Amino acid sequence: MQLLDLIAAWPGANWLRHSGTAYLLVNAAHILGVGLLVGAILPLDLRMIGFLRSHPIEAVAPLLLSVASAGLALALVTGLWLFTVQPKLYAANPAFLMKVALIVVALANISVQHRSAPFQAALRGERPSDAVRVLAGLSALLWLSALVAGRWIGFV
Repeated sequence: MQLLDLIAAWPGANWLRHSGTAYLLVNAAHILGVGLLVGAILPLDLRMIGFLRSHPIEAVAPLLLSVASAGLALALVTGLWLFTVQPKLYAANPAFLMKVALIVVALANISVQHRSAPFQAALRGERPSDAVRVLAGLSALLWLSALVAGRWIGFV
């Protein structure tokens, strides 16, 4: 628990605890990051699975990957910052723990996807392999589940 106390004592955490405006803006930035991430990754995953075929993947993938990456970075930075406001409370919240676990698995899935030759070939317009389609479906499921777990935090 000493680590959580140190995290809670961070000046950025104190600033958010004592400024409703700062908390509001960081929380809004977190929601924006999640929206960019999920809003970009779902169309890409759906295209990899075989939906949205009218859009050439080699045309949309670079934009969607850039937007998803920016959203992920924003969501992670702001999410960690929001965690510092009440780290003990969040660390004891099963919905928060589920969200973190889902994000870790989703990030591992990204690592596997992006390192695979079949995924890279699919980004260039080749027909996605079954493995690429499965990982894309898993990606969509993981990110949507993390989104739901994040909303669940306030109800537990």
